[in-house]
Amino acid sequence: MQTRLLTVTLVLCALLLFVGLFPIHGEAEIYRSVVRLHVLANSDSEEDQALKLRVRDAILEVTSPLLANCASQEEAEALLLLHRENLQAAAEAVIAEAGRADPVEILLDTEDYPQRNYDSVCFPAGSYLSLRVCIGAAAGQNWWCCVFPPLCLGTSTVSSEDAEDAFISVGLTPSQYKIITESEKPVYKVRFKLLELLQGLW
Repeated sequence: MQTRLLTVTLVLCALLLFVGLFPIHGEAEIYRSVVRLHVLANSDSEEDQALKLRVRDAILEVTSPLLANCASQEEAEALLLLHRENLQAAAEAVIAEAGRADPVEILLDTEDYPQRNYDSVCFPAGSYLSLRVCIGAAAGQNWWCCVFPPLCLGTSTVSSEDAEDAFISVGLTPSQYKIITESEKPVYKVRFKLLELLQGLW
């Protein structure tokens, strides 16, 4: 049994090393090109989770027209900082309308994200510029999306064609965009799967 485990481990290590030699280009450019949205609910109660989604919709109502004509992450970041009070007010209005008094904190900084799938788009794990909306204790299940380029449409995301146009418009090349499309089976997904298999052995 130990011999078999050692053999499997060595094979997986060899595969991981081999895959690690494949050229992967564009992840850094993706990190520098987008702004993610992260809405954290007060708790996992049904009421708090429903409120989270209402706050999300209110935030998107502000960000969608605000960022519609941005050409870069830097421009989007500047506008979000300039209009942070508007975002705060929009979130607080929804909370007050629900008869609640939960505090809201709007943050714009880098944050580590896991790999996430949005319909036809798959974002690699990494550090992204993140617009975080923290409701109350911010201890409940959260909601992620990409606010720039605008992929968030409340309960859904834009079509794959519109998503590609949006990413190309902010500077990604077609080959860089392919990194985040599931249909292209990006190499980093293979890397992560191998790491998961290795971790599962211990």
